[in-house]
Amino acid sequence: MDAHCINYADTGFFSKTITDYLDNDPALTPFYGHRPTFEGFEQLLKTKKVTADRKVLVDVLTEQYAGISNFGFSISNLVSSNIASLGENGSFTITTGHQLNIFTGPLYFIFKIATAIKLSRQLKERFPDKNFVPVYWMASEDHDFAEINHTNVSGKKIEWPMEAAGATGRLSTKTIRQALNQYKGVLGLEGNAPQLAEIVETAYTKFDKLADATRYLVNALFGQYGLVIVDADDARLKQQFAPIVEQDIIQQNSFKNTSDSNVALQKLGVHIQVNPREINFFYLLDGLRERIVFENNVYEVLGSDIRFTEAELRTEIQQHPERFSPNVVMRPLYQEVILPNLAYIGGGAEVVYWLELKSNFEHYHIDFPILILRNSGLIIHKEAVANLKKMGFPIANLFHSTDDLKTAWVKLHTEKDLHLNAEWHDMLDVFEKIKTHAAGIDTTLIPSTEAIRARLKHAIENLERKMLKAEKRNHETTLVQIDRIKQTLFPKGSLQERTENIGPFYVKYGQQLIDDLIEKFEPLDFKFTVLTE
Repeated sequence: MDAHCINYADTGFFSKTITDYLDNDPALTPFYGHRPTFEGFEQLLKTKKVTADRKVLVDVLTEQYAGISNFGFSISNLVSSNIASLGENGSFTITTGHQLNIFTGPLYFIFKIATAIKLSRQLKERFPDKNFVPVYWMASEDHDFAEINHTNVSGKKIEWPMEAAGATGRLSTKTIRQALNQYKGVLGLEGNAPQLAEIVETAYTKFDKLADATRYLVNALFGQYGLVIVDADDARLKQQFAPIVEQDIIQQNSFKNTSDSNVALQKLGVHIQVNPREINFFYLLDGLRERIVFENNVYEVLGSDIRFTEAELRTEIQQHPERFSPNVVMRPLYQEVILPNLAYIGGGAEVVYWLELKSNFEHYHIDFPILILRNSGLIIHKEAVANLKKMGFPIANLFHSTDDLKTAWVKLHTEKDLHLNAEWHDMLDVFEKIKTHAAGIDTTLIPSTEAIRARLKHAIENLERKMLKAEKRNHETTLVQIDRIKQTLFPKGSLQERTENIGPFYVKYGQQLIDDLIEKFEPLDFKFTVLTE
């Protein structure tokens, strides 16, 4: 594939906060650590304080991957060596995270991981004495099933209908068969469809829990590139975080710190992504993930009869840290405590919400990672590329509105003059004579003549628009093609990556698609990447 790069600001799909962050706006400097550059990584490597228990991390990952190998499925040598390397002081992680969307959800999930892999490779080239391991953090404790139980494939919504409660990673996959059949049916039988069908069939039928199924699926797609997948829903990992859990629930530090940051960010015009609660933890059991609240001097778990005094809460955290699940405010801190991490790769909204968290990291003396905006992309088949060339549109023009594209094409190809500029200039000469005539009678009439001229100017412009609209009807066949291209590449007016699943693209390109993404993405260039055949 060929890559065409466009400034994020020129796409119209990214917030001002994100473009300001990429442009190094000094107003945002207090809300993050090192810049997302090789120089920033060099500075962080000199001062990085790793809090992770490397041996525990390796043990947990080895055990989790045994769930794949015990079923007779292979783990790549690169994954195995990357896991082992995390036990060494010179190894660091480059992390991205996402919910357990069925069938990987939207394309940007794939783009996140490709960005992490590419950046890890580039850092190894830049700092050859260190190891950099790309990591996918499974949001297995998230309980919002409605956000992950569907995906869109070629415009068709495929949904896993089920009443679900508790952490999604612990959900059974037994009832996913209908959605699995629908997904495979949409893929069809041509191209690389059988390979992808076999991967998802194995993932959701051989593994009982959604977290295990997702690990197998993502490993099947990315294991050969060394991606390490971590499920942090583990008592041994939670034990490392237990002191912070106890302190934060009782002292409500994250609420205070994040609230103060949000006030400061709002003064800069930043749209706040996450609002903290007084207690930013859930209580987690099988089938239950509910908020912890402090009322009447007792810690209560909403929707249940579970209650703790402060002393009982401290004991529960010490004895069962796995029962305390961080929400969106505290999950990033948990990640940085248990991983030897240097960078977090996320979408625009994620980067903004991480900006809200810097002061909380400082409070707990945990290094803040470098924030990397994931690569965004648009994949265009050769048929669409040919149509664009035929119409004379540069790739960058695709981000213009449909109406602007149609107008530009008609003005470029019409043989008619769609402007009344010459006629308007003639009329201006007449108006000057009228104004002089009226002023000779009474100067107070000048505003009246100016008002008449303004109304006529508006009428002329309206007539030009009608002329353009009429000419568009004369080119309806071509303009319908513009509609189709825009609808295909920007479903429902959104970016392709936010709605479409990897399925149709994998059917067409196979594993080469992921090879191309990793090759063409440039994580630290911060450009939107259009990939064309």
